[in-house]
Amino acid sequence: MGKLTSGLYNRLVIIIPYAWLLLFFLAPFFIVFRISVSTTAIAMPPYEPVFSFADGWAGLWSKIGDLSFDNYTYLTDDPLYFNAYISSVVIAGISTFLTLLIAYPIAYGMAQAPRGLRPTLVMLVILPFWTSFLIRVYAWIAILKPEGLFNQLLQSLHLIDTPLILLNTNTAVYIGIVYSYLPFMVLPLYSALEKMDGTLIEAAQDLGCPPITAFWRVTFPLSIPGVVAGCMLVFIPAVGEFVIPDLLGGSQTLMIGKTLWNEFNSNRDWPVSSAVATILLLILVIPIVFFQNIQAKAEERGK
Repeated sequence: MGKLTSGLYNRLVIIIPYAWLLLFFLAPFFIVFRISVSTTAIAMPPYEPVFSFADGWAGLWSKIGDLSFDNYTYLTDDPLYFNAYISSVVIAGISTFLTLLIAYPIAYGMAQAPRGLRPTLVMLVILPFWTSFLIRVYAWIAILKPEGLFNQLLQSLHLIDTPLILLNTNTAVYIGIVYSYLPFMVLPLYSALEKMDGTLIEAAQDLGCPPITAFWRVTFPLSIPGVVAGCMLVFIPAVGEFVIPDLLGGSQTLMIGKTLWNEFNSNRDWPVSSAVATILLLILVIPIVFFQNIQAKAEERGK
């Protein structure tokens, strides 16, 4: 009886995450994909579905030949979408790199702090989450505008004579993404560094290894799982970011999130925008699979 209960419990533990993915990932993805193979119509909602869920699997199978991928081929004809994808990946990649450069010293300092102080430092890192994300992004408008706090500070220190143009540029987008997603990078790094055995550094130094060399040969390799996790947590949402480029970026800031918004709300072209969202999701699957492979190899090395 005990073995039966244990087996049921183990199966339930496995089933729950798969059911969660089925409900909140695969089902919405299937709905978006269904819209992407539909045709535009003057209606509400503004598309004409090729198949209906009410038809069941038999009805879906019978209409496989009627599915149209014209919306996907349209994306290859218009360079706007390709440029938006490339620009989003580049901006997200640069922002992730900058976030890592800032977050690593913070996480390292937190991991080296006295144990009694570490919970307070973690709380300070997550403290910005207590304020609305939208309000925090809006605050950067007041900081970065020509007559804002940042330019006033630089002018008061006599570092500049005329205000810098920061707002409505890619620079403002980088600042907004780095600021907003910094905790997502710090926490995984802190988790990896905090678990590290400090005696390994002492052993390396006793063997004549300089501190910088010990960092690159011992500390950084052991923190790679945290680096990868933090980079994924920043890069993936940054690719599809809409609020930050819309509020802080200019008209020349091209990101796929803004393109999706325009297609859905301004052009009312739901099928094309659904195709854009589907391609974006497939692009983001690549770093997720890469992250899983890194984790699997790290676990194998640990064994």
